[in-house]
Amino acid sequence: MANRKRGSKAAPAAMPARRSPTPRGVDKSQASKSKASKESTARKRNTEGSARVARTAVRSVSPLAEVVNLDPIAHVRALIRDIPDFPQPGILFKDITPLLADPKGFHIVLDALAHRFTGEHVDAVVGIESRGFIFGAALAARLNTSFVPVRKPGKLPYRTDKVAYSLEYGEAELEMHRDSLKEDASVLVVDDLLATGGTAAAAAELVHRQGAYVAAFAFIIELDDLAGRDRLLPHPVVSVLHY
Repeated sequence: MANRKRGSKAAPAAMPARRSPTPRGVDKSQASKSKASKESTARKRNTEGSARVARTAVRSVSPLAEVVNLDPIAHVRALIRDIPDFPQPGILFKDITPLLADPKGFHIVLDALAHRFTGEHVDAVVGIESRGFIFGAALAARLNTSFVPVRKPGKLPYRTDKVAYSLEYGEAELEMHRDSLKEDASVLVVDDLLATGGTAAAAAELVHRQGAYVAAFAFIIELDDLAGRDRLLPHPVVSVLHY
């Protein structure tokens, strides 16, 4: 035996490395094949999971992409409904009630008009009864200015100015309170539709009688064949939709 110093201990013998036991009845080549099969199955599951995530992402993005690519004016136009022979035979009425029922369409219209007049000097928005009230009041709020209603006879309680005018299908009158506008006030006249221009011209006459002036006219719909804007010259005319 080899001599060793007193008090020293012999180094422990190195333990042989353990090998993974191979199941009885299965040789090493079969175990390797089994392992490769499990790894292949795992990769397949990961691939299928990634595909599912990708499909979900596409579904979640697609509606947004459609909204972004959609023409906003086309969206508004699709909400206008044609009603033949109203209010009398031979007239094709443009019904805006589906537009009013659609929040997105209503916002598009108001945004378009507000963008046009934001930054310009507007003291008051004059809305013509009755659909002009809907758009005019909302637009006045966005422009942070006052709203003045122009109404049919007998609807306003205070002293009024009155003007008579011709429609494409009859005669009519409009009234406005005499103290509605300050002298030299800049006014935006708003209505839902411009046809022959008679109603808008009558509203402008009421504005002028109070010493104010019309800065522009704004409409949701303009019927180009009736040439109503020619009657409103030289004032600017802004329309969202043209037919």
